[in-house]
Amino acid sequence: MDTKKLADAVRILSMDGVQKANSGHPGAPMGMADIAEVLWRRNLKHNPANPQWTDRDRFVLSNGHASMLLYSLLHLTGYDLPLEELKNFRQLNSKTAGHPENHLIPGIETTTGPLGQGIANAAGMALAEKVLAEHFNEEGFPIVDHFTYAFTGDGCLMEGISHEVCSLAGTLNLGKLIVFYDDNGISIDGNIEGWFTDDTAQRFTSYGWQVVGPVDGHDADALQKALKEAKSDLQRPSIVICKTKIGFGSPNKEGSASTHGAPLGEEEIALTRKALGWEHEEPFFVPQDIYDAWNALEDGARAEASWNAMFKEYRKAYPQKAEEFERRTSGSLPLTLEAAVNSYKKTLQQEGKSVATRKASQDVLEVIGLELPELIGGSADLAPSNLTKWKGSKPITGSDAQGNYIHFGVREFGMTAMMNGMRLHGGFIPYSGTFLIFMEYARNAVRMAALMGLQQILVYTHDSIGVGEDGPTHQPVEQAASLRTTPNMSTWRPADSVETAAAWKQALMKHDGPTALLLTRQGLPVLTRNEEQVSLIDKGGYILWDSGNKEPDLIILSSGSEVQLALKAAEELAQEEVKVRVVSMPSPDTFDAQDQDYRDSVLPPACRKRIAVEAASADFWHKYTGLDGAVIGMNSFGESAPADKLFPLFGFTVENIVKKAKEL
Repeated sequence: MDTKKLADAVRILSMDGVQKANSGHPGAPMGMADIAEVLWRRNLKHNPANPQWTDRDRFVLSNGHASMLLYSLLHLTGYDLPLEELKNFRQLNSKTAGHPENHLIPGIETTTGPLGQGIANAAGMALAEKVLAEHFNEEGFPIVDHFTYAFTGDGCLMEGISHEVCSLAGTLNLGKLIVFYDDNGISIDGNIEGWFTDDTAQRFTSYGWQVVGPVDGHDADALQKALKEAKSDLQRPSIVICKTKIGFGSPNKEGSASTHGAPLGEEEIALTRKALGWEHEEPFFVPQDIYDAWNALEDGARAEASWNAMFKEYRKAYPQKAEEFERRTSGSLPLTLEAAVNSYKKTLQQEGKSVATRKASQDVLEVIGLELPELIGGSADLAPSNLTKWKGSKPITGSDAQGNYIHFGVREFGMTAMMNGMRLHGGFIPYSGTFLIFMEYARNAVRMAALMGLQQILVYTHDSIGVGEDGPTHQPVEQAASLRTTPNMSTWRPADSVETAAAWKQALMKHDGPTALLLTRQGLPVLTRNEEQVSLIDKGGYILWDSGNKEPDLIILSSGSEVQLALKAAEELAQEEVKVRVVSMPSPDTFDAQDQDYRDSVLPPACRKRIAVEAASADFWHKYTGLDGAVIGMNSFGESAPADKLFPLFGFTVENIVKKAKEL
């Protein structure tokens, strides 16, 4: 069959979907349809009947606004995406959202839309494939052997994150990462010559990539030849530069910005059908012979059956590795993990060793690292400060992928988005580190992890004005509140090493979203607790101290390094016969998820006199203190001075807490 007609089916479905929705982006799907036909029909290893097949190729639409391209491909190749869903594009309760969302449709590997992050996710997937292959492949048994493909446009390559991850992908020799660059010269504002004049080929050559093309993005044979060349070099990632026309086929709008983010219009669609030689006037109609040519179910079943047969033999030859491979790729945790961490919590409580919680985090890594071979870590050039390395850490390099630790360099955004890609790929639990203040650089990738429900453990050290002399540029104020108010996100700010161990345990048990660990630079003493209190840390908030009563007149809530101040203030108030309770709340979101009876037992509604103490944005805590309470927190940026000068300056003292309590 004429491959042009097969590509035209994608164009027809895409422009019809956007037109019916009266919203969307028809230009990129129409311009990239020929590239998609070559990749998806002739090269992509996948099985629409089993979208989670472990050894499938991964495909990422980084320019996610071209979502109708992906929806059309999934529909045509046989995924569970009926035509009615394409007709319901961008509507309430539709699976075909404005930008691809990986939890809505089988076959969508990652949620994309924020430009540049898709290519970062793809780099993470390719890195996961390379490392997992090193961990499990044996001679004659390449059970991990697939490519990662990404479609990208000018917008993705303008975003700074693309520079971060593409540079690192070249350094790490991710030779099974292939990016198709839709070089159409148009973005929303028009012709890009006024704002994007990079020499893309030279740029990627300098990264250590193989550059293929430019190639005519509407010439199927040339595209096939280019892809074959890209796949031939497994030492370097490849970019295939494809010269295309946005809105290809539209007589009056092809090659113009008007096709980027608006429907073509009924009249132009009719003219486009005629220009393409598409004989069917009915919207969304695709002839059966074209459906048959696109259908990938038979080839997919054959490819997966071949892999299953190989894995069966692999299991016979390497039974323990096969069992471990299945456990890791299924995402289940070792049965010994929870008991190991619980035991370690008790040991820490008994030892009472005073350490910074960043150091406590590293100590926990020494315990869980032995239990979790899938744990893979990294830091944005701050490993000695974040303490993200443990004794079993081995760096991954371009020539050696046997390790479990990634030196990301100063690339916070790229690091976080790549770790999202590694988790999406499967087989790993990623953790990454930087200073809490530099979470801001990675913010949107953190948000995407939460939106997708991806487990990633975010180690954020230097958590407050306790950073001291580095000054307000390095002292986080509003970051904790930002993380805490992100849906599907869990945030822990532990008060000592015992709470740090509990935080790591909960992060490992949380499979449906990221967890941020906010850790101190300065040492903190281990707080006094009984065995029951140690177990209650897991609930995110618990009664740490009571002045011998069950009906307090005053409750002091706190987290992190300020808990010790709250305790000392409470003891002083108790001497004046104030019935006072101290609540340690390392994780408000975890506490909020407990049942009402437990929450009321910790924060009885009848006790309306409450003080929250935290060296972070004050506004967050009003939800717990109410109109009759008070918050001792930060309402400004910090200052450059030693920490022992800053805490009194901003009111974080026992004396100030006592004063506020008496005022209440």
